[in-house]
Amino acid sequence: MNQRIPVFTDDPGWHGKRLKEAFAARGYEAVFVSLKECTLNLVGNGLPPVLIPGFERELPKGVFVRGVPGGTLQRVIARLDILHALKLLGVVVYNDGYAVERTVDKAMTSFLLHLNHVPTPQTWVCESRYQAQEIYLRETMAGRPLVLKPLFGSQGQGIRKLTHETPFPIPMEQYVDGLYYLQSYIDSGEGAWHDHRVFVIKGQAVAAMIRHGSHWVNNVAQGGRCEAIEAQGELAQLAEAAARAVNVDYCGVDVIRDGDGKLYVLEVNSIPAWKGLQGATGVDIGQLLVDDFLSYMHTQPALTVVS
Repeated sequence: MNQRIPVFTDDPGWHGKRLKEAFAARGYEAVFVSLKECTLNLVGNGLPPVLIPGFERELPKGVFVRGVPGGTLQRVIARLDILHALKLLGVVVYNDGYAVERTVDKAMTSFLLHLNHVPTPQTWVCESRYQAQEIYLRETMAGRPLVLKPLFGSQGQGIRKLTHETPFPIPMEQYVDGLYYLQSYIDSGEGAWHDHRVFVIKGQAVAAMIRHGSHWVNNVAQGGRCEAIEAQGELAQLAEAAARAVNVDYCGVDVIRDGDGKLYVLEVNSIPAWKGLQGATGVDIGQLLVDDFLSYMHTQPALTVVS
């Protein structure tokens, strides 16, 4: 019987199907599980300290993290606690809870990129509307537009470009929950907007593409058109440096080139989509991910679980 591997997700979809096929090709069965249904079991009743539906009697050697459901702060922390606990128990968690925390929080991603000297746009994070307005006025009046983003979020949702013509103060709370995450706007070319997505596994860039947008937001989910490019040279090296800075097993790195040819890392995603990238490049990213995950799992010592 195939060894079963939990894949944490609430919406398997296309990516789940690819992962299931990739695991099956190596003799494993992917089982989709929601972190919402997992439980900390700290009662010493002979069962594992973490209960995963379908794995109540024995913990798996590894789990593949494809999604951490959103929710209240308490619920999200509890779901991350499951990932942290599994890793402490010797389970391979791919990507682990710390990697998810470092990358889902754009402020921490920006800080780690800056700390490790990885080129990234100038960034300000504050709660004060007064401070945010000071930054806005100083930058935009000098002809330097800003981008306002939610601290949490993906696929280009909820972001706004601010220029000196944007009225301020504006009702931003509906977008940012009272927190201001501001970055310098990097212009990739008015009317020829584009950026790059580079997929990194085990510290190595394995696939890359250009995303051409009909406006300054180039995400595939926002209508960006994908074009394959080689995952090599300065672009690959920068993406690999970004992955090292946030310490992840695998990630999708968004990179933009300004009008002077300089590259900047915009974001690092520890639970990246790859449908558009695989379609453009033909690289079987799901199989590469599964093979890397299994290589980690096979080198992991046997689990020692105290109930």
